[in-house]
Amino acid sequence: MQLIGRLRESGEFPHEIGLFLGYPPADVDGFMHRKEEWKICGLWKVYDDVEAAERQFTRCRRCTQEYLRRFEDGWSLSSLAVVG
Repeated sequence: MQLIGRLRESGEFPHEIGLFLGYPPADVDGFMHRKEEWKICGLWKVYDDVEAAERQFTRCRRCTQEYLRRFEDGWSLSSLAVVG
């Protein structure tokens, strides 16, 4: 509820929303406090564990490619949705 309130009231996007998106806490903290000290940039700016982030970027890229392939093959969006 507090996050929804901040999104409605603030003119800025709250950086800590990265935690809800699954970004590593050290990278969210780095983005909030050490903006120019990132090591690599992929799906997010990485301030801590580059190897783990690269593995996650690869997993996300493969997943995206697979979903796009299935969508192009005619799968409906509801059949592609992951629930639970």
